[in-house]
Amino acid sequence: MPDETKGTDPVSPKPASPAGSPAAPADGAGSGKASPTFAAPPAPNAKIETPAAKPAEPSKAAAVADANPVEAAKPVAPATGDKPAEPAAAKPAAPAAAKPAPKPEGPKPEPWESDLITRLRTQYGSGIKDASTYLGQKYLVVESSIIYEILLRMRQDELFDYCVDITAVHYPKREAQFDIVYILYSFHYNERVRIKAQIKDGERLRTAVEIWETANWLEREVFDMFGIEFDGHPDLKRILLPDGWKGHPLRKDYPILQQDQEWVKINLGIESGQ
Repeated sequence: MPDETKGTDPVSPKPASPAGSPAAPADGAGSGKASPTFAAPPAPNAKIETPAAKPAEPSKAAAVADANPVEAAKPVAPATGDKPAEPAAAKPAAPAAAKPAPKPEGPKPEPWESDLITRLRTQYGSGIKDASTYLGQKYLVVESSIIYEILLRMRQDELFDYCVDITAVHYPKREAQFDIVYILYSFHYNERVRIKAQIKDGERLRTAVEIWETANWLEREVFDMFGIEFDGHPDLKRILLPDGWKGHPLRKDYPILQQDQEWVKINLGIESGQ
């Protein structure tokens, strides 16, 4: 029996090929070409390592969500190339036009009824045209032909012993262009009354200086500003403007921007500033 320990290197037996696999030819057998090398099958219970899966790239939507959560919350239009039609916003109904509030009525004159008015109406009848109060102010409207008698009666019988003022109001479009107004006061009754009458332009009135001395300067002012003359006045002349002045400044037809240029030039030696 040959000694296997001598001679060439000991040869270990080759494992058998698995079933269905081609048998490996012996070394040097065949056509002399190198035999292909087959990988050895894994040993039983050997751990097989698989390559790690490549992490998926984050989507564009996820990147937007990380960068701006508010933008991510907005609905994304479908990628169809056409913008979805937005629903038309319902227009709010126009409010009904509110009706303007009615303009509040102002105070109105009220009839003035008193024993004084009764006595005057009894004596003068239709010569007393109106007797009213307005915001606590009492006034009588009388005919211009009896105004002197009314004033005398108010002084002597009704104890209106003080003539507070005499003035006028100009209404150029009216036939009787002026209202003449006397404001009287009674110390005895602590009462104030206005006596009014309408007169035409150029109509003259009897002076009241004989009744109240204070009427002197008051009538001069009415003459100066309005041109109304009072018969029997002791010294009826201008009181505010120079004697030679032309016109009466409180008439509404007086050209206030055209002063008496002639008087200014003669008396002041200058041209009128207006």
